[in-house]
Amino acid sequence: MRAMSLGEDGYDDEDHGLTRTRLPEGEGDPYGARRGRGARGGRAGFSSRNMITVVGVVVLLIAAIAFANRGGGSDSDDAEKSGDKVSSGATAPSGVKPVGGKTGGIASGFARTEQGAQSAAANFAVALGGDGMFKEESRHAIVDAIHTPEAARDLQGKLDKAYTADFFKNLGLNPDGSAPKGQTFVSRTVPVGTKTTAFSESEATVEVWCTGLVGLAGEGSTKPVAQTWFTIIQKLRWTNDDWKLVSSDQKQGPAPVSGDIRASSADEITNAVKGYGGFTYAR
Repeated sequence: MRAMSLGEDGYDDEDHGLTRTRLPEGEGDPYGARRGRGARGGRAGFSSRNMITVVGVVVLLIAAIAFANRGGGSDSDDAEKSGDKVSSGATAPSGVKPVGGKTGGIASGFARTEQGAQSAAANFAVALGGDGMFKEESRHAIVDAIHTPEAARDLQGKLDKAYTADFFKNLGLNPDGSAPKGQTFVSRTVPVGTKTTAFSESEATVEVWCTGLVGLAGEGSTKPVAQTWFTIIQKLRWTNDDWKLVSSDQKQGPAPVSGDIRASSADEITNAVKGYGGFTYAR
């Protein structure tokens, strides 16, 4: 059998008796002119320019936190210097309940273990990537709940300056961060897996591989909800009998090939966002 090679559409143009999957194609807005025609692909139905804009906004969204937190040397350098244990094993479900409580609606009370640090990092990623970060009051509560007191004090003002009217405008939001009338703003992060790159009883560095949804659902939206893939690198410290964030950084990917799936209508996306709640994530 001949090896199958990737072509412009994701796979070789010759069938070789195999089923082929093509990448999404077509232009236009799934909530506008193409509504009802069934745009192809999970990220199909809007122009490549819009896709670049949305992806760039998602990068900026968590990068605002990363920029505000950025400090000195890399976590890997710190791990080598301290001699901390580095885990190379892939994430596997443990079946152990991650926490027994919540603080401000966010999971808390994680175990002082490598698994506990990974569970904390996953839940912190969800909080930082959610729509609660777009309102000053809820953002302050989230930052205070998941960061060390020192990191929270340093971060609050910087984030207030990052979430500006211009930033909201780039997302298609009103100057106060609310969605335009008749539209629903979607910002949701879903952890796919976690990996510990440094660990001790007092500090841990955890990478959280995530997929995310961001955009505006509603007829006439110029920034329809799109899927993104990114990895959040979090440095945590054991503080007041729990894991708390010291800093966060983010990079794009790894991203899979998009499936050949019809893009949903504005109503379907809106109903899904309002109807499906989130989870408490465990390693």
